Amino acid sequence: MNRWLSLFFSMGLLAPLPAPAAELAPDANQGKVARMLSLNMPLRHLSREPLSDQISTNALDLFLTSLDFERTYFLASDVASFEPSRSELDDQLKLGDVTFAYRVYNVYKTRVANRVAFVKELLEQGFDLTQDESYAWKRKDAAWPADEEAWNDLWRRKIKHELIARTVAQQIGTEESLGQNDEEDETTNSASAAESKLPPEEQIRKSYDRLLTIVQDNDGGWLLERYLNAFTRAYDPHTDYMSPSSQEDFSINMKLSLEGIGALLASDEGAARVERLIPGGPAERDGRLRPGDKIIAVAQGEGEAVDVLHWPLTKTVRLIRGEKGSKVVLTVIPVAAPATQARIDLTRDEVKLEEQAAKSEIRQIQGPDGLERKIGIITLPEFYADMSGGKKGELPRSSARDVADLLGKLQAEKVEGLVLDLRSNGGGSLNDAVEMTGLFIESGPVVQIKNQRQIQTLSDPVPEVTYTGPVVVLVNRLSASASEILAAALQDYGRAIVIGDTRTHGKGTVQTLVNLSTANTNMGSLKVTTATFYRIAGGSTQLRGVESDIVLPSPLDQLEVGEEQLPHAMPWTVTDPAFYERVGQPEAVLPMLRQRSAARRGEDSRFSAYTNLLARLAERQQSTNISLNLQKRLDLAHSEKELQKQLEEVDPDKTTDEDKKKSKDLVMKESLQILCDWVSLLESQPATATR
Repeated sequence: MNRWLSLFFSMGLLAPLPAPAAELAPDANQGKVARMLSLNMPLRHLSREPLSDQISTNALDLFLTSLDFERTYFLASDVASFEPSRSELDDQLKLGDVTFAYRVYNVYKTRVANRVAFVKELLEQGFDLTQDESYAWKRKDAAWPADEEAWNDLWRRKIKHELIARTVAQQIGTEESLGQNDEEDETTNSASAAESKLPPEEQIRKSYDRLLTIVQDNDGGWLLERYLNAFTRAYDPHTDYMSPSSQEDFSINMKLSLEGIGALLASDEGAARVERLIPGGPAERDGRLRPGDKIIAVAQGEGEAVDVLHWPLTKTVRLIRGEKGSKVVLTVIPVAAPATQARIDLTRDEVKLEEQAAKSEIRQIQGPDGLERKIGIITLPEFYADMSGGKKGELPRSSARDVADLLGKLQAEKVEGLVLDLRSNGGGSLNDAVEMTGLFIESGPVVQIKNQRQIQTLSDPVPEVTYTGPVVVLVNRLSASASEILAAALQDYGRAIVIGDTRTHGKGTVQTLVNLSTANTNMGSLKVTTATFYRIAGGSTQLRGVESDIVLPSPLDQLEVGEEQLPHAMPWTVTDPAFYERVGQPEAVLPMLRQRSAARRGEDSRFSAYTNLLARLAERQQSTNISLNLQKRLDLAHSEKELQKQLEEVDPDKTTDEDKKKSKDLVMKESLQILCDWVSLLESQPATATR
């Protein structure tokens, strides 16, 4: 845009600004809530850290980011005007003074209204999509616009980027629809066709009109929650203040593991990011939605897609939630192909509990010595326990009991080794993780839990071993909580070799729900971190997770997945080790196992191709600028689609055919070979390889 046009925009001559909405102001009850939170946080949080200038500083940054995550609405001068309060917010909170939040938000509302008017003028003017220029689309660490000229140029590039993205998505969607079979789902086709008729410019207008409505309609309760969460998350990312309405949503969301689409969502840069898929849920069974994907629009069946960018997460969740049997169509930005969009149609359903249950199989694997080895595999999607009790005369069902039964059957079949698959297992019942560890050791400590006052050790008290053979524990970046406790314990005892991503998720803290309400006033709740998990060797599972003994290539290692990606994550710490005795020394053979695995992967053409694909994925993820030339973006989108397609060719979750699933799962295939190598070494060097 030329300098004169930029000047016109900055002076507001092309279009009058919309009438400003009435300014929000706090009420007396909000001051009470703020004071209650200021009293509880230092007392309840594990760190016992008082509200301080440092907490105040971090809270300001988090609050501004929660409103303007791309740093596109506030000007540098706006942020400078907030700076004098940077070290005072903690003192204000103690006094029940939350006026600062309202001052910031009223500036934000004004800036949003200005930018929405500006967007409409930009769209009226049109864009030259043949120019060679770029947009810095990863802006969470970018500088705030220095002045109106920089502000307007940033928005010109931003809207041009959004226009090209929607144009590309539309064109690729048309290409894909032409290649669809008549038998394919008519609902998806209909929804896609309806949306494809809407020009990209109109889609953008509607999106920003919706944003403006949301920003102007947000009430003081929403703003207070957003502001107080800036303070709680300055302590750690898992500590949250929940207003009375959010508390109700939280209770409903806890039930989403049993109904809906079976996906846990988190807010990320204005979009709803998929954190985890519930095993046995519709999304997990479908296989197209992946952790890390960002949901940007939601349609009900054949209805028009509603753009949910910039929506509060609770509103997006409500839109996705629905009756069993109804259809929902999600528009997502795939984590592996961020220059593209995909539409995923899902039928809401209950989670199939049987699909959450542990399963076993036996495979015949040829080892390095040419001998056929009988290897058992137990797949555990999550740690579960039936708290309602079992049938009359039966013990309640649990993952530990199910795994014990499966181990007994595998033992009867005389398997020579076991792979315990904990990939994407997000945790669950802690007691089951402890009991399950006991299936592989005689007895002893499993995990230490440290709160403000004491360290508690959870132990396996049963002096018997269900399975004595060599064990491989298979993990990835989505293996969290109870999965990490089990993997860590078996690793510390020398009872297993851990194989997979560089490390597990690193969620090693415990949260407790604290009711802040009084007899007369509903003040909501505080979900606060109160304890940390420690390995029996002394290190916490927080942040670092469990590091694999043998690392295999993984797409999740190329993506921003894991506790270390969260701002103000609690640190990795060490406590005294528990008293335990190692029962094996697998580290003695690890160098040879790693060497053999690397050689085998180097000679495997499919694994080599897979590794090259992951290198391309890593390169894409590191890119911070994107072209604003339509043809170049089309080429990039086609390239990313092809990359995604190639990755799906080796993704076992992309098929329901068991034979294809086995052949695609290169990580499982290599893990079985590593286990066979280990079995062979145990036979030839039992003393060295085991103790």
